[in-house]
Amino acid sequence: MKLSHIFGIVVIALAIGIIVATAGDASSYVTFKQATELAQDGDDKMIHVVGKVQKDAQGRITDMLYNPAIDPNHFEFTLVDNDNQAQKVVFNSPKPQDFDRSEQIVIIGAMQGDHFQCNKILLKCPSKYQDGKLETTEHEVKTAQL
Repeated sequence: MKLSHIFGIVVIALAIGIIVATAGDASSYVTFKQATELAQDGDDKMIHVVGKVQKDAQGRITDMLYNPAIDPNHFEFTLVDNDNQAQKVVFNSPKPQDFDRSEQIVIIGAMQGDHFQCNKILLKCPSKYQDGKLETTEHEVKTAQL
């Protein structure tokens, strides 16, 4: 067998191995009910939940807790998923800048007890430049490296 054939087979095998390894780490989109069931089964992998923040009749966000004077790295809010189930979400980072005007939110994390522990927030806000289009912003938990 030629050396080029052996090299080609090795490259293909490595590519297949990388694809299989990364496919196992992929997170999935679920509702809060499914997230709770996964947590009860002991599955602590990262999941995505899509929803909207809970607002009152005047359009103001309700059940939001963020006081940077006390703890700038603790942000809590209530998210309503696509099945209309409300859930408390905890994000251990500052409140994202455009959170108040977001139309839809994707949170990435896992259920922990009575709340969803969020590691990353993706905001979909109305674009200020083009009518009818959404602008996406990503916010991730920043931790200090020692």
